[in-house]
Amino acid sequence: MSNSNHERLNVAEIFGSQVFNDTVMRRRLPKAVYQSLVKTSGQGQTLDPAIADIVANAMKDWAIEQGATHYAHWFQPMNNATAGKHDAFLSTAGEGTVTLEFSSKALVKGETDSSSFPSGGLRSTFEARGYTAWDPTSPAFVRDGTLYIPTAFCSYTGEAMDTKTPLLRSMQALSQQGVRFLHALGMTDVEKVSPTVGAEQEYFLVDRELYEKRLDLKICGRTLFGAKPSKGQDLDDHYCGRIRLRVADFMRDLDIRLWKLGIVSKTKHNEAAPAQHELAAEYSTANIACDNNQLVMEMMRTVAKEHGFACLLHEKPFANVNGSGKHNNYSLITDTGVNLLDPGKNPEENAVFLLILCAFIRGVDLYGDLLRMSATCPGNDYRLGEGEAPPSVISIFLGSNLSTALQNIARGSFCSHSQEKQMMDMGVQAIPNFQMDESDRNRTSPFAFTGNKFEFRMVGSSQSLAYANVVLDTMLADSFSVFADRLEKADNVEVETQRIIADTMREHSRILFNGNNYCQEWIEEARRRGLPIIRNSVDAYRTFVDPKNIALFERYHVFSEKECRARYEVLIENYAKVRHIEASTMLEMVKRQILPACIEYAGRVAGSCNQLKAAGINSAPIQGHVQLASSGIEEIISSVSRLDAAVSQADSLSSTEEKAVFSSKELRESMDELRRKCDALETIVDQRNWPMPTYTDLLHRV
Repeated sequence: MSNSNHERLNVAEIFGSQVFNDTVMRRRLPKAVYQSLVKTSGQGQTLDPAIADIVANAMKDWAIEQGATHYAHWFQPMNNATAGKHDAFLSTAGEGTVTLEFSSKALVKGETDSSSFPSGGLRSTFEARGYTAWDPTSPAFVRDGTLYIPTAFCSYTGEAMDTKTPLLRSMQALSQQGVRFLHALGMTDVEKVSPTVGAEQEYFLVDRELYEKRLDLKICGRTLFGAKPSKGQDLDDHYCGRIRLRVADFMRDLDIRLWKLGIVSKTKHNEAAPAQHELAAEYSTANIACDNNQLVMEMMRTVAKEHGFACLLHEKPFANVNGSGKHNNYSLITDTGVNLLDPGKNPEENAVFLLILCAFIRGVDLYGDLLRMSATCPGNDYRLGEGEAPPSVISIFLGSNLSTALQNIARGSFCSHSQEKQMMDMGVQAIPNFQMDESDRNRTSPFAFTGNKFEFRMVGSSQSLAYANVVLDTMLADSFSVFADRLEKADNVEVETQRIIADTMREHSRILFNGNNYCQEWIEEARRRGLPIIRNSVDAYRTFVDPKNIALFERYHVFSEKECRARYEVLIENYAKVRHIEASTMLEMVKRQILPACIEYAGRVAGSCNQLKAAGINSAPIQGHVQLASSGIEEIISSVSRLDAAVSQADSLSSTEEKAVFSSKELRESMDELRRKCDALETIVDQRNWPMPTYTDLLHRV
């Protein structure tokens, strides 16, 4: 069905219709209860237990009106996904009758088997109890007949076993230290500082019928084999190009589902690679933005299947073709409505703004290794550092104007002046002139200031946004704490402000880089500056247990040392398992599909060659082709033996860390070698013999 046949949609009417949001609460809750809940959800105050029963009853009645029969505590364990146990509202009332019940106890607290989720040693099989606790800062919603209640997830002994709890802790720390910092600068009316996030989600759509014929896509989410197609993104004709009708129908349906859930999916377009697309959502507080992005990814998969697609969220589903990331646009908003990253008309005179920049500069320089870790996953190892994503080294782009302003202040040569804004003249009278931005956009920078926000561009498309924002919140809390200590003791705040800027530029300006991050010269320069260059996941994960990083998290009660070490164990175990699954899938595909197909092809061509020879026709060229195919088959068999041995060796290693290190080097090298051999044969084997859809089929079928 094309867009022209769609009925008119009343977006305002459907938006948030499946969310227990502020409008619903205001209408259904007594005024005093509503105001108390708003203080909890909006200002972070402790929940009043006395109102929980009233809220639970109102939530149940509303959910049943939306068609819900069950409720679930919806949480985000340490497996990059979401989970929930579904319970019916039904309770027996005697004599064969039932009632619909939902108590405050069911709303506030749930229980699940914590030993069945990744725990990094926090839980063992015989220690199963885990708790889920209602997060009133994120609204409940109805989907597929279930009332979903966003919750935190912890072990019986109190350790956080999810991504939401540390995020909420980091937001709390950021607000506490940010308020101190702003009060010291005279902004005493501020009572809360909130990180706000706008996520840009990239993804691929491939035909479902072809997807089902690729074991690697079904099991691993990426193609483990595939020769480079004749046409990829070479002509730059896909980015922001015409959206095909079938894809447009999917996007429209996806928008409607998300709008009903109160998610403002704002922008949609084709991305750089064929079959690749992007969805961008409006800003929300970091907690809600992370919840929403999880829902976006889940909904993409569901809606894609209904439209005959498979949605690929892997960071690098196709070799030699651009992969997918997730841009984490980050800003800071006060409860008085001020965007602390808004430079104003004269940024060089805006002391608060300049100190906020310094807080980022200091934080990223000291904890850039953590920021790199937050964007680490097995799939991103294939994407980062290519011509499509930032390199493995963290740096900040501010643009020449802001960099110069900070350097001038640091040197004591600050002079107050108002710069006249530049206007863009296109040279066509009919086109109006418009105001230019202060600086260009640097799409190669991993952490770029883009007007009134920072854009962290390294996060992988399949990842939760939580860790990236936990790191950003915590490092800023640390900078604000240090700055507040100095400002609170200062006799002259203005003079101390200039000193902080000067000290920041002297001690941390090595993190600033306004050039091309893709060029090799920058990597060499970063090494000279002493910036960490972390090229793979296993090395990145180790930063979680670096003493300075554990100290940071413990200082602001975001993670305990035990929680840090648990997450390190979870991450490296996941890495080793992902590589093991990929290697096992490769072996199955080669042994059961690729090798039999290639042997059959070589035999068929050899038979034709013998027939030509018997007929007295020159068969030498064909014999050469048979020899090429036969040699390729022998090389594949040899590479299979090597990969088989590598898998066995990985299985024999005793520690999780040993397995992860081995998987990141020897196992991956064996996998890459086998792929090269198979991809080479794909280019010469008859298409009728090749046992799976090719890149051309997958990328250009939609």
